[in-house]
Amino acid sequence: MLLHRLYDPRLAQASYLIGCAAAGEAVVIDPNRDADQYLRAAQSLGVRIAHVTETHIHADFVSGARELAARAGAALYLSDEGGPDWRYAFARAAGAVLLREGDELAVGNVRLRALHTPGHTPEHLSFLVTDGAAATEPIGAVTGDFVFVGDVGRPDLLERAAHVKGTMDQAARTLFRSLQRFKSQPDWLQIWPGHGAGSACGKGLSAVPHSTVGYERRFNWAFAVEDEDEFVRRVLAGQPEPPAYFGLMKRVNKEGPGPLGALPRPPRLAPERLPAVLESGGYVVDLRPAADFALGHVPGTVNLPLNRSFTLWAGSLLPYDRDVYLLAGDAAEARAAEAARDLALIGLDRVVGSFGADALDGWAAAGRSLGRHASVGAREAAELAARGATMLDVRSQAEWEAGHVPGAEHVPLGSLPERIEMLPAGRPVVVHCQGGGRSAIAASLLAAHGVSDVLNLSGGFTEWSAAGLPVERGEHRSLADSVVGPADRRA
Repeated sequence: MLLHRLYDPRLAQASYLIGCAAAGEAVVIDPNRDADQYLRAAQSLGVRIAHVTETHIHADFVSGARELAARAGAALYLSDEGGPDWRYAFARAAGAVLLREGDELAVGNVRLRALHTPGHTPEHLSFLVTDGAAATEPIGAVTGDFVFVGDVGRPDLLERAAHVKGTMDQAARTLFRSLQRFKSQPDWLQIWPGHGAGSACGKGLSAVPHSTVGYERRFNWAFAVEDEDEFVRRVLAGQPEPPAYFGLMKRVNKEGPGPLGALPRPPRLAPERLPAVLESGGYVVDLRPAADFALGHVPGTVNLPLNRSFTLWAGSLLPYDRDVYLLAGDAAEARAAEAARDLALIGLDRVVGSFGADALDGWAAAGRSLGRHASVGAREAAELAARGATMLDVRSQAEWEAGHVPGAEHVPLGSLPERIEMLPAGRPVVVHCQGGGRSAIAASLLAAHGVSDVLNLSGGFTEWSAAGLPVERGEHRSLADSVVGPADRRA
């Protein structure tokens, strides 16, 4: 048996190529949209991709299962569990084989048996994998978003991301029962999960890539909880806000994602085109590190550094219905291609061009001013707040509840675009997160939307707390609930 894990660090997402060397064929489980990587991996292992499947309808990336099956000439297998509301709408048109509890898929001497493991989603399957050439019992389970190393899949996404009201509590109870059933698997059974640390599909995922049932039974909090009500309380508590694009991904993956073909490579545009792009309403994303952006940037551009969090914030903050341009700075072609690939994985396909460092040079050489973002320390921020500045906290709800700046407004970063107009006008805005990363993105977003006096508390709430400044807990204060008259809000 061959086992090859393909991991995308920005999505914190794992796919699995499982093959039989004797038969020269393989199955790919949970592929993302970059089909070429799976075809290359199969070629390097000397196998043909004969089967493609996935554990569930994904919310955090566009599924590549349909496209990979078509390109590889492979059979496509999809879950038929979960009831009529959670079946794949495109399954018949794609000629998919539908899987239910107990169904098996043969890959040469390797067998995959489907387990229905609902809770994260109603249709969720896990796959028990048996190496028939060496054993009669499973060696491992591909668990998708059901069981992770150190955690379990969150059961609140249908309600909080897909807006299916009243499903969160019942999904948590279903997850508990799936977990109780799964705990009967033998200790030696390996667990091959669909995500690692950094994914928004859970709240406490480990960076360790795999585990065993025995280890998780001893050290995973969810395995230790025997009372259903207690499990429901704990699994729903402290879940991070789902990224804004998760609901869209659910719809796309249920209805059937369109083919991508070759990964996009946005054309390099002449630097003198940048002013016209901005004047016509083009959405320009500056990929440089936040520190470089703060020192000098083209006004009207939004800073999303091309780091491990790039995909997460791009899906929440960038428009799906507008053309997007990339400003990549140095090594522009390679960085723009990398960013365009990452954006395509979450369905942001309208990347129409890129600019290099010469666009910044040309902007300044033409006598245009570069924008700059000032940073402040905690004590200076406190003085500004005392003089009437708006303190804007862009952390998660759980972080806010654990402690926040007294009187601060709270808007998680992913919700900021639709709340900007609620900011009181005529005051400086001091934006902060926990350590300065998210607030730098927020500062660029505010400035691009016309908020003129923006400062970044670069050390974040961590610095505020360490300085011994006042901290509040409990009461939630949101821009949506603020008592701000229409005349005082930004136009």
